[in-house]
Amino acid sequence: MTTQPWHCYAMPHPVMFDDADPILARVRNIALAFPEATEKISHGRPTFSAPKMFAVYGGSQKNPTGPMTRYDHALLIKVDDSERQALQQDPRFFYPAYLGPYGWLGLDFDAAKVDWDEAKELVDASFRLQAPARLVKQLDG
Repeated sequence: MTTQPWHCYAMPHPVMFDDADPILARVRNIALAFPEATEKISHGRPTFSAPKMFAVYGGSQKNPTGPMTRYDHALLIKVDDSERQALQQDPRFFYPAYLGPYGWLGLDFDAAKVDWDEAKELVDASFRLQAPARLVKQLDG
């Protein structure tokens, strides 16, 4: 009998989104319009990459006193250090579990009426921080 490595026994993450979600459809339209952008499911959520991840639909936040808070209708984006403090003052934004320490914030779409122009600007800024220079140049060209 051979022994399998530990990762062969790992359970896949449960799917944590509804593919028919109209908010997800809008996020997809925005994210997949960027050069060489692709979508895949990672950790149960839609993620958008080119080739590095630049947006995630849905997230969670750690709570010091209890279970995590799930945000099923949220956009996780990488933010520039110069904008982080201002965005964190806005109650629609949260510090996402796992990605927060790497410069990411979450925008809770359930916290207020969605400003789709703002969402597009946030995804654009995140793409510019994460994508290779050639793709940013292609975007600007």
